[in-house]
Amino acid sequence: MLTNSLAELDRRHLIHPVSSFRGHEARGVRVLTGGKGATVTDAEGRSLIDGFAGLWCVNAGYGHESIVQAAADQMRRLPYATGYFDLGAEAPIRLAAALAERSPGDLDHVYFTLGGSDAVDSTIRFIRYYWHSKGQPGRDQFISVASGYHGSTTMGAGLTALPGFHDGFGVPYDWQHKIASHYVYRNAVQGDQAIIDASVAELRAKIEGLGPERVAAFYVEPIQGSGGVLVPPKGWVKAMRDLCAEYGVLFVADEVITGFGRTGPLFACEDEGIVPDLMTVAKGLTSGYAPMGAVLMRDHVYQTIADGAGAKAVGHGFTYSAHPVSAAVALEVLALYEGGLLENGRRAGARLQAGLETLRDHPLVGDVRGRGMLAAVELVTDKAAKTPLPAALQPATRLFDRAWEHGLVVRSFPQGIFGYAPPLCCTEEEIDQIVARTRAVLDLTLEDPELRGMVR
Repeated sequence: MLTNSLAELDRRHLIHPVSSFRGHEARGVRVLTGGKGATVTDAEGRSLIDGFAGLWCVNAGYGHESIVQAAADQMRRLPYATGYFDLGAEAPIRLAAALAERSPGDLDHVYFTLGGSDAVDSTIRFIRYYWHSKGQPGRDQFISVASGYHGSTTMGAGLTALPGFHDGFGVPYDWQHKIASHYVYRNAVQGDQAIIDASVAELRAKIEGLGPERVAAFYVEPIQGSGGVLVPPKGWVKAMRDLCAEYGVLFVADEVITGFGRTGPLFACEDEGIVPDLMTVAKGLTSGYAPMGAVLMRDHVYQTIADGAGAKAVGHGFTYSAHPVSAAVALEVLALYEGGLLENGRRAGARLQAGLETLRDHPLVGDVRGRGMLAAVELVTDKAAKTPLPAALQPATRLFDRAWEHGLVVRSFPQGIFGYAPPLCCTEEEIDQIVARTRAVLDLTLEDPELRGMVR
């Protein structure tokens, strides 16, 4: 089928996630046809470095035959096995054990989902059940952090604190609350410890205001992804975790983006030295080769739910939970991580961070931030005033298009931020090209007539 025919079929029938329906109809689709390592190929034959690993997820890179073989072998042997009725299959059992062994502390119990959004939704249900089991059904208030992202299911989108996921959907609900983001670059409070102290004070005030006996859980990403790759001050996450422990509030670490080598270690909670009560993962779990997510529970959460249910079934489940093909893929991906990809990712991450730091001197660059293979470059027109690019410039579309034309895929946020999450398999040359192509896009943008006279 000709590419232009695909474009027309796409325009007529395929609804794209988080898109302007009318905008997509006008722009049309860019069709990807292949991928190998850290590069993808489009239908016009253009080769691009995928500086965003698909959607923060192809951590291992494209084209690993061993992953394809693992999936094919499992499909031939047993393509599906339900987890209902006390049934199961070898691959998901072994994967659950492998994750429990590698996760922080006693996160020993694993519930598999299809992705990150339904993992977050599952935590909400499990947490409600937990508090009912403890005889405290009034603990039904949930707190998250502004600029955070916790999926786009109906309940998860309410914990997400980005307006685009609320407008027109009737969320958040009245039991979903927010505290301000740590957002260091644009925080009115200056200094790492001062930001930590302010966040702790705000969370304490929120818990006290709602009533400590009513607060069920607090959700946080170790690094906020979709809010613009916002890295908290060192010690921020631990301080919030300690406060939750003080009040008996369950602490949920959303590692859907940060897990599986994205920040260096297998899980970013290791960077923070904490053990959450529940942890969500997805994306890098299968490196995007098959849909899968998971909720990891500490032993006390699992035991409380189990004791509360007794002989009754805990009424939460998905048809494709613990899918054997996805689990087989995840086991092979985990083997690749530990077979050298994590180490390569740590080296490449250090090179990425150092390379992007060289862009600070560019007239359009206000901030560079990140950790490991997760980074952002925030653009401004006035460095002193931290003035964002004008919305009329449509930064998200304009910057993405220019990067694409320069052979680079990045996340381009509406407020004029480049997001980076390259595959862990990147070579030194590919990392250097990500930086060089970014600088080329910045130079070209600086020449925009709309920006002349605005840049200081």
